[in-house]
Amino acid sequence: RGRLLRWPRVLLFGDSITEYSFQENGWGSYLAERLVRKCDVLNRGISGYNTRWAKLILPRLIPESTGADSIVAVTIFFGANDSALKELNPKQHVPLEEYAANLKSMVQYLKSVDITADRIILITPPPLQESAWEKACLTKGDKLNRCNATTGQYAQACVQVARECSTDVLDLWTLMQKNQDFSSYLSDGLHLSPKGNSFLAAQLWSRLENKLSALPSLLPYWRDVDHMNPEASLL
Repeated sequence: RGRLLRWPRVLLFGDSITEYSFQENGWGSYLAERLVRKCDVLNRGISGYNTRWAKLILPRLIPESTGADSIVAVTIFFGANDSALKELNPKQHVPLEEYAANLKSMVQYLKSVDITADRIILITPPPLQESAWEKACLTKGDKLNRCNATTGQYAQACVQVARECSTDVLDLWTLMQKNQDFSSYLSDGLHLSPKGNSFLAAQLWSRLENKLSALPSLLPYWRDVDHMNPEASLL
């Protein structure tokens, strides 16, 4: 028998913006489609979670025994919940300094299990479109519980952590607000619209492509299989 076929893995770790990324035209499914013969793209998005909770889960997702060699990239995409306003959303809110410390400790954990900095991409929360998110809050009987300027501070902290830890970073908060009204990137003021998904997918792909382009396609192209002796090609 041939040896076990192992697909390398790309791990998407984040909150609802990651959890929803496998929906139709989602940024996660875009990556999965591009990498289908090369990697498994694992969605480990957990709606509503913040870095305080994520930090506890990460070692359970990637135990030391996993063999970090099989993990070729990890995205860490938190902040949309951490940056919720303390007085209006104390359950999800994480203070700015703690948010930065939590991100840093997650990166340090990954490095401790031999996932090197060049395989880690931090993603900042996207900008918040307050009027649209206020509508979403009101339908649940809540007040507006986030604000864009605050989210921007968390985005800045995320960029700073990436700089200190030498990881890649995708500053979605800044990029989405460059020279334009960013509301079309969001479906409800907080989560991504189809346009926001394709924006993130393109930005992320431009960072991942050079890391992953060297990976071989697993199993030969069908025309290259020796049909008289398939074992020779496939085992």
